[in-house]
Amino acid sequence: MSLFIKNARHLGAPVDLLAREGNITTMTPAGHHSAPEGCDVFDAHGLVLMPGCIDAHAHLREPGFEYKEDIASGLEAAARGGFSAVMCMSNTRPVNDTASVTRSMLDRARQSHPHGPRLYPIAAATVGLKGEELAPLAELKEAGCVAVSNDGRPLESAEIVRRVMEYGADLDLVLIDHCEDPHLAKGWRMHEGVTSGLLGVKGQPAAGEAVQAMRDIMLSEYLDIPVHIAHVSAALTVDCIAWAKARGIKVTAETCPHYLLLDETALEGYNTQAKVSPPLRTAADREALRRAVKEGVIDILATDHAPHAAHEKEGTLDDALCGFTGLDLAVSLTWGLVADGVLDEADLHRLWTRRPAEIFHLPGNLFAPGDPADFFLLDPDETWVPGPENLHSKSCNTPFLGSTLRGRVKHAWVGGQRLF
Repeated sequence: MSLFIKNARHLGAPVDLLAREGNITTMTPAGHHSAPEGCDVFDAHGLVLMPGCIDAHAHLREPGFEYKEDIASGLEAAARGGFSAVMCMSNTRPVNDTASVTRSMLDRARQSHPHGPRLYPIAAATVGLKGEELAPLAELKEAGCVAVSNDGRPLESAEIVRRVMEYGADLDLVLIDHCEDPHLAKGWRMHEGVTSGLLGVKGQPAAGEAVQAMRDIMLSEYLDIPVHIAHVSAALTVDCIAWAKARGIKVTAETCPHYLLLDETALEGYNTQAKVSPPLRTAADREALRRAVKEGVIDILATDHAPHAAHEKEGTLDDALCGFTGLDLAVSLTWGLVADGVLDEADLHRLWTRRPAEIFHLPGNLFAPGDPADFFLLDPDETWVPGPENLHSKSCNTPFLGSTLRGRVKHAWVGGQRLF
């Protein structure tokens, strides 16, 4: 099978792309070559050609919470959002701490989306995510897991973190750590700051994230083992990571689009749709994260896609669950940052594709010969308003509902197969 995409825009220049048997063959300036005979031709005039995104942090809820999301609906949202690969967290029911759960996830992905997006399960760090006994990581790696995390249940014990890092390193599984001191401001509902004071709501200080991030950084240096810091939300944590990288410590980190776009004031009026973990912080934190993403202190973007049923986001700020959906929206949200001059198109390639592929040793498309033909076409000028009628996740718990977004994924291919 051959595919010829002509007249696409890539990094500001018109290009033609040829793919054969699921891989990139050539990408050349538009008009330099004609489509080979018998090739499937697609005219992408006016559309931006982007590599398929890799989401290194998503919650697809299956098994156990299919009323929120299942693998089929989560991967459909991913496809429509421009993702060719999704790494899914282990806080399911049962927890992904046995090979049988991993294999079941992969079977469901193959049945529902045989041509992609690809699913890459993340192993539980500890049995039942209880933080006490290490999960059988060798078994989980053999079944198909690509990283390890206790996400959703921060690891309190430095000794357990050390053992997970060492065991994981032997298997080439990087620890993705949710850094949050569970005792500092226990029972928090939002960031501890001016807005929490005005609302009379218990908050969590930024130090709650930075303290555990620094613990992981010190262990990484001592052990000479990589560690990845999940969903960074605070400028103080950015400072810790920058210090570590200056010392040559093997730390990488991610943040999410919502931390680059929103701050604590989104919770004014006790807005439960803006409740997330870690919490939205100050405008100064938001600006620090934007600089860190641009400069490479933060290596990648991830969605932290966390679907919930409507009733789980209703009621009081105390009762509402934390989390946003993101797979449908992430590319549009970050394209908005390109339109605003915060990032550029090449930054998105690095943040959504190149660096996730490097960190987690996954196939990624850099449009070099032999790369997987994973890409999508984006209309850079289309504006749209996300709502239940045009989102593909089962859930739409996001503070961006009703907002006008600029840039929309129009067509996508994974392994040379057109998804839509």
